[in-house]
Amino acid sequence: MAMPQTETRVEQSTIDDLPELADLLLELFQEEEDFEPDRERQERGLRLVLEEPSRGRIFVIRTDHQIIGMMNLLFTLSTAAGGFVIILEDMIVHPAHRGQGYGAKLIEYAIEYARQKDFLRITLLTDKISEESQRFFQNHGFQFSHMIPMRLMLDQ
Repeated sequence: MAMPQTETRVEQSTIDDLPELADLLLELFQEEEDFEPDRERQERGLRLVLEEPSRGRIFVIRTDHQIIGMMNLLFTLSTAAGGFVIILEDMIVHPAHRGQGYGAKLIEYAIEYARQKDFLRITLLTDKISEESQRFFQNHGFQFSHMIPMRLMLDQ
């Protein structure tokens, strides 16, 4: 007999979710070339967002039993846009749950959240080598920018 499909929901994360969120970030950073997984750093960063809502929101997609995906929306100002904007810092669906529409559910939630809260733009970075990720975001209305990211790492 097949197991019944568990209903999923997107909701704001809480500090109680910290261990599962850190697990997801460790998975994400193992997939990315630019970052090294470091549980202590990931937990510290997550805590900074979770404990101060003016910095942003972390939303999760969960079943009754587990978190299967997350996204981190950080709030800032843009002089170019003339108002508040969002940086989508992290987004991941656990590998065992990919290809089932959960990523789409998360990104659609982020877009609707941004519209309801009168944010003017969502900006994100996606892996240069991952055409699949690029197509995913393009399919949800994101466009390539003429800007290229540059950074100075101050903690190394």
